[in-house]
Amino acid sequence: MRPFPDEVHASHAHEVTAQDSAQRWGNDVPVLATPVLLWLGEITAMRAVERYLEEDEMTVGVSHDSRHLAPTPVGRTVVLQAALRERRGGTLVFDVHGHDGVEEVLRGTHTRAVVDRGRFLARIAWKEQPAAACDA
Repeated sequence: MRPFPDEVHASHAHEVTAQDSAQRWGNDVPVLATPVLLWLGEITAMRAVERYLEEDEMTVGVSHDSRHLAPTPVGRTVVLQAALRERRGGTLVFDVHGHDGVEEVLRGTHTRAVVDRGRFLARIAWKEQPAAACDA
């Protein structure tokens, strides 16, 4: 990673659509689904550090410790914030928050790891081989 300032953060606004709703995840309520909200937090964290990555680097999600605090109806815009709290080598821990214009809907942390893109893609290619080749 390239050097970066003490404060690294990003925001991301997203209008909730029917594609984002809990109805697409087996729930009958037209609100923002928790997995989508977590993904939006990931996107926001990725954006916070993307300009500091070397050309052969990328980040991958490692963990979430977040709470989905309130429903956000389809049609409303949710705004996510991610701020880098801690860096331990290639591990990046972000504070993430989300607000839908009425109330806070997300609060927690998201951890990402900086990885070598080529090695990551090679691992995927290895797993795509027939099972017998992967077991060797």
